[in-house]
Amino acid sequence: MITAKNMFAAMVSAITITVSAHSAEVGKAAPEFSAKDAKGAEVSLASLKGKIVVLEWNNHGCPFVAKHYASKNMQKLQESYTGKGVVWITINSSSKASGSFVDDATFIKMSEEKGSKASHLIADESGVIGKAYGAKTTPHMFVIDKEGLLAYNGAIDSKKSTSIDVIAGAENYVAQALDALIAGKPVATTKTEPYGCGVKY
Repeated sequence: MITAKNMFAAMVSAITITVSAHSAEVGKAAPEFSAKDAKGAEVSLASLKGKIVVLEWNNHGCPFVAKHYASKNMQKLQESYTGKGVVWITINSSSKASGSFVDDATFIKMSEEKGSKASHLIADESGVIGKAYGAKTTPHMFVIDKEGLLAYNGAIDSKKSTSIDVIAGAENYVAQALDALIAGKPVATTKTEPYGCGVKY
């Protein structure tokens, strides 16, 4: 008998993931995953317990993503917080059928050209990680605390626009969440509506 669970397991190749019943809910355990990053290193959420983790959904062909990379806003966040011990994982969940898929070598090349300072790049071709987290847009940001609990889910900032000009006046939810966690304080804004291009599953 083919069950939904068996069908889900059959979809998983290089990436394995266990999804909790509550999926990606703020204040609860973030969905566990293990995968090889674009350089072949094993990455698992379980192994990162004790560290603050950022998950950034990415598609460099999206104008909303381009806004944050062309302005260097994303790279500055990556560099600033990885320098404080945060692990930053950039994920592309585009499928081959979508036309936005990038293989590992291309993902590395594009990220290097953009000046990415992410700790890891993961090409989630099957969309398993993205669907477990309910990633809707590029960018869609998640912040996980040192205990492995989801602390923030939503937009990178308060300005739903492709214009670089609005970044300076935007409220950066990711930076606020990270600053709070690093200081040992509760995150004030834990959930917002993400904006950007739809993830190309």
